[in-house]
Amino acid sequence: MSKRVLTTESGAPVADNQNSATAGVGGPILLQDQHLLEKLARFNRERIPERVVHARGSGAYGYFEVTDDVTAYTKADFLSEVGKKTETFLRFSTVADSLGGADAVRDPRGFALKFYTEEGNYDLVGNNTPVFFIKDPIKFPDFIHSQKRDPFTGKQEPDNVWDFWAHAPEATHQITWLMGDRGIPASYRHMNGYGSHTYQWTNEAGEAFFVKYHFKTNQGIRSLSAEQAAELVGKDANSHQTDLLQSIERGVSPSWTLYVQVMPAAEAADYRFNPFDLTKVWPHSDYPLQRVGRLVLDRNPDNVFAEVEQAAFSPNNFVPGIGPSPDKMLQGRLFAYADAHRYRLGVNHTQLPVNAPKATTADNYGRDGHMATRNGSRHDKNYEPNSYSGPAQTDAALSAPLAIHGWTGTHAAPQHAKDDDFFQAGELYRLMSEDEKGRLIANIAGGLSQVSREDVIEKNIAHFAAADADYGKRVEEAVRALRED
Repeated sequence: MSKRVLTTESGAPVADNQNSATAGVGGPILLQDQHLLEKLARFNRERIPERVVHARGSGAYGYFEVTDDVTAYTKADFLSEVGKKTETFLRFSTVADSLGGADAVRDPRGFALKFYTEEGNYDLVGNNTPVFFIKDPIKFPDFIHSQKRDPFTGKQEPDNVWDFWAHAPEATHQITWLMGDRGIPASYRHMNGYGSHTYQWTNEAGEAFFVKYHFKTNQGIRSLSAEQAAELVGKDANSHQTDLLQSIERGVSPSWTLYVQVMPAAEAADYRFNPFDLTKVWPHSDYPLQRVGRLVLDRNPDNVFAEVEQAAFSPNNFVPGIGPSPDKMLQGRLFAYADAHRYRLGVNHTQLPVNAPKATTADNYGRDGHMATRNGSRHDKNYEPNSYSGPAQTDAALSAPLAIHGWTGTHAAPQHAKDDDFFQAGELYRLMSEDEKGRLIANIAGGLSQVSREDVIEKNIAHFAAADADYGKRVEEAVRALRED
C-alpha cells in the first residue's frame, strides 16, 4: 500500500513538515516558506463565532419512526404512514454559558431536531421545558444580556439575573421549572424535549390544527441536585457529552416517544389561556397527549466541529402540512435563527453536509456568496420566471392561512380568561411533593439572597407569593435566613 503524500492547500507535495525554511542554519525564517505561512494562517482562522446562546452543545444522528396515524391532522409526508422512518440529527445544548462552559449546570437545555424529509428539511427547535421566561421577542436580547457574563466582573451576576426577573413577572412559571428538580438533567438522555411553541398542522382537506410537541424520554427522567452537579462538574465538565458519546458507541441507543397535543384552530380564540403564549402550557386534561412516533439516536458524528458546531437549525424550515402560529416568540425566532447562521457560517451554510437535505435536493436560484458550492452552469439561469426549464413554484401552500385583523402597532398579548403571569406557576408548585418544594425554595433562595438590592428581592418574592401564598412565604423566610447568616 503506497504511503499518502502530505500536500499544501493547492495540492503540491510538502517536502518537510518538521522544519521551517531559514536563511542558513540557525538563521531567520524566510517569507517564501509558503507551507509555514499557510499553516499559521489557517490555524488563526480555525474558529468561527460561537453561538450567542446555545453555544455549548452535543449532537447525534438517528431516525424518527411513525407509530400512530396522525393523517387526520397533518399532510406532512414524513408522518404519512405508520412505520415510515426519517433520518434525523439532534443537537442538545445549554443556553447561557459559552462554548467552554460545563454541562452539568442549572440552565434550560436546547433540544433542536432536524428531520431530513423527502419534502425538504424540517427543523423543530425546542427546549427541555414546555415554557420559557418571556413571551415577546423584543425582550429576548435584554433577557440574555441579564443571564450572560457581566461586562465588568466577567461572570454571571445574581443582581442582573434577578433584576431582570423582577421586571418580568411572566418568568415566574419558567423560574419554577428551572429551580425545581428538573433544572439540572443528569444527562441529555434522561430529560424530555419539547417544541415549547405552538405550531400549526394542516391536513389534506385544508383543516388547521394547533399543536404542541412533547418528546418523552424512554430512559426515564433523572436529574441532579445542586451538590451532585457541582461534584460532577469538578470531575468532568463535559459530562453530558461524555455520556451521550459513550452510550451510543456501546450500542445503547437513547430514544424518546413523541406525543402531540392537538387543538382545533377554531377553539384557540376562546381557550382559557392564550394558546400562543410561550410562558403557558395547555393542561393535559384539556388536550390529552396523542402518540405519534419514536425518535432514536444511533450514530455519533465523526467530527464535532463539522457536524455539531456547524449544525444550523431554523424554526422557519417547514414542510407541507406544518407551519407557524401567531406565537410572538416563535415569530421572532423565524427570523433570528436563520440570520444567526448567516452571520456565523455564511449565506451558503445550508450547503454544508449536516445542513443539506438528504432525502431530496435543494433546487433554487440562490447563487454566489462565500463558499458557494452550487452555482449552476452556462445552461442555468439565475432568475425566475424564465423560459429555460428552471425550477418553478408549486402554488400549493405549506400550511393553512391565518386570519389577520385589527390595527397595526405595538400591542400587548391578548388576554384570555386565565391569562395572568402566576396561575400556572402556582399550579406547578402545588403539584410538587413536600421534598420537591423544599429543594425548589433552597435553589431560589441560594441565588436571590445574593442580590444586593432589597427592592429587587421584594419584587421577586411578590411574584412567588402571587403564584401561591405558601410559595412566597417560604422563599421570603429562606432568603432572610441566608442574608442574616
